[in-house]
Amino acid sequence: MKRTDPVRLGDFVDRVLAQAGISDRLDEHRLCSLWPEIVGPSINRYTVRRYVDRGVLHVYLTSAPLKNELMFNRAALVKALNDACGREVITDVSIH
Repeated sequence: MKRTDPVRLGDFVDRVLAQAGISDRLDEHRLCSLWPEIVGPSINRYTVRRYVDRGVLHVYLTSAPLKNELMFNRAALVKALNDACGREVITDVSIH
């Protein structure tokens, strides 16, 4: 039996999740759970729903002025969310 070099458990789990096709969905879920930390409680208070579909984060808000403000800051929001995840998970944010 041939011995191999030891592998860190975290690296092994990441590889298994990637092979199973689950890692992308986990990153999308992590990104949605990071939303309150990234935008803060004042914006999160108006957030009704959020989900990722085909690389786009869809966010539903109850405040029209806030929707307008976030539309102008979409690029910075995408960068902040991807930076928090450690890799590019989304390419755009759709504000509803």
